[in-house]
Amino acid sequence: MSTLISAYQISMSFSGKTLFKNLNFSVHENERIGLIGPNGAGKSTLLKVLAQKMNAEAGKVTRANHLQLAYLDQNPELDGEQSVIEFLLNASHDPYESENIALAYELISRLDLDSPQAGSDRPLKELSGGWQKRVALAGALMRRPNLLILDEPTNHLDVESIQWLEEFLNLSQNLAVLTVTHDRLFLENTCDVIIELNPRYKEGLLRVEGTYADYLDQQNQAVASQMSTELKRTNDLRRETAWLRRGAKARQTKQKARIERADELKNEVEDLQFRNRDRKVNIDFGEVGRTPKKIFEAQGLGKKVNDRWLFRNFDFILKARSRVGLIGTNGSGKTTLIRTLLGELPPDEGTVQMTDGISFSFFEQKKQSLKPGLSVLKTICPEGDYVINQGKPIFAKSYLAQFHFQYEQMDLPVEKLSGGEKTRLLLAQMMLQTNQVLILDEPTNDLDIPTLDTLQSSLQDFPGALIMVSHDRYFLDQVCDELYYFAPSGQLEKFSDLFQWQTWMQQQKVNKGKKNSDSTNPNTSQTSGASTNNSTSATKSSVKKLSFKEQNEWDKIEGVIQEAEKQLELLQMELMTPAVQSNYVKIQELGVKIDAQQKRVTDLYSRWEELSQKIGV
Repeated sequence: MSTLISAYQISMSFSGKTLFKNLNFSVHENERIGLIGPNGAGKSTLLKVLAQKMNAEAGKVTRANHLQLAYLDQNPELDGEQSVIEFLLNASHDPYESENIALAYELISRLDLDSPQAGSDRPLKELSGGWQKRVALAGALMRRPNLLILDEPTNHLDVESIQWLEEFLNLSQNLAVLTVTHDRLFLENTCDVIIELNPRYKEGLLRVEGTYADYLDQQNQAVASQMSTELKRTNDLRRETAWLRRGAKARQTKQKARIERADELKNEVEDLQFRNRDRKVNIDFGEVGRTPKKIFEAQGLGKKVNDRWLFRNFDFILKARSRVGLIGTNGSGKTTLIRTLLGELPPDEGTVQMTDGISFSFFEQKKQSLKPGLSVLKTICPEGDYVINQGKPIFAKSYLAQFHFQYEQMDLPVEKLSGGEKTRLLLAQMMLQTNQVLILDEPTNDLDIPTLDTLQSSLQDFPGALIMVSHDRYFLDQVCDELYYFAPSGQLEKFSDLFQWQTWMQQQKVNKGKKNSDSTNPNTSQTSGASTNNSTSATKSSVKKLSFKEQNEWDKIEGVIQEAEKQLELLQMELMTPAVQSNYVKIQELGVKIDAQQKRVTDLYSRWEELSQKIGV
């Protein structure tokens, strides 16, 4: 397996802060690499160095002669006046070449860009953010890359689009992919190598050959080993220091060597302490006081936009400990439903009855409550030097430091912050409130995995009620015990977990396939013998034969599905055992495995549907 691109001893810094130093990194043919790490570790910077968008301050980047690289930015900037087809052709080396024109229309078909939500002749400015990202991906593929670099490709995509992207990448051949993402299920489903870019490791990164679940195992071992080394070196330093303080009589050369050894140990211990320090953000929404059993009740609720019903006939009760997740395509009405429930928008039908005295904390997807020109410190503490957190005064700068804000950042205007920093600032604001209900609209965007873990635990422990919109399937499934899906029909379908929703979605595809199959068959109810024979003949001619390999797969697939569902059930049963419930790390590992197994079951049903349509079942 040849190397497409390699970086040797590269270093980068930003505003005086070292991102990484003397880093060695490589990508080989057909590898699917997930690049993870804490915010500020330099992941996006590393991608830009590899993609020649930036030059490394030190070190060398080597590229293979046959490398064809395409780079998809986290927030691609597109010319809104161009149509989809114009953008794709202009992204190629020659927009007039017949092969490029054919490839553009092939990508439009493969990426569903000819669907009603997009359209090859529509201006890009008329498309949603999710569809613009698909167009940007198609533009990258117009370069016929053998290495595709993706920076946070799942941000601002809905759950169904993320599943589509997973399937697309898994079906693509002769393509290496390097992805920066914090979506753990996406990592598990698409990557065979996980690289954590993190200054806690001596080499600056940890590379694991395998899935995200494999990475969790090896990462735990690496961290435990490093902590053990710190303890051992600290004890060694203590003994050396005690020996020197006793003023042990020895030859001068021996004592000099012991002093040098103590200095080396001291430097090593300080380095290990720096790398092993806890970098997790402190998130705790605290106590909220008494919360009534029923917060609000909706009956027959409906809302429409431009004569299209987003939802209707919705009956819903939010209780004191409710954990409700909302999923659906972009523009399906998730935020509109929240605003209608809170009374910010009037319903077009039905009613909402709110219990008196209820207070809400709102995390907005676009973070519009943050004032761009206001400093970070004044955002948290408009007056004075102290804030009140859970009834206790705390120095405002110390409070911000808990969210990993450096002192030099605290006087910066909010508009200078990154997406992840703005999210942490908004969470810090919310923690200063003691409201009974949390409304979270896409809170996981731009957060690194350690912060996601902390936020997840805090929301699980929150004593009030919660309504959340999120595209992070793992996070959503871990936090929520009710899911509502915005079906295209305008109905809100209720599910207990993500697996139940995925199974239902798969059944809808099967039903749709059967319906389409039935609609293409001639009418077989005619009484004429000739007509019946013609109908039977036509039906037989429409059925495709399976290849030998496909027939063998078809004969076994039901048994394979049953076995996959059995394994999923065993994993779910293991998750509920007391030994696992008391082990946070094991819960996380099993959660990833369960999500992966759910994906396998769903994929098997998709394959069953594909084969059944071929033989006309």
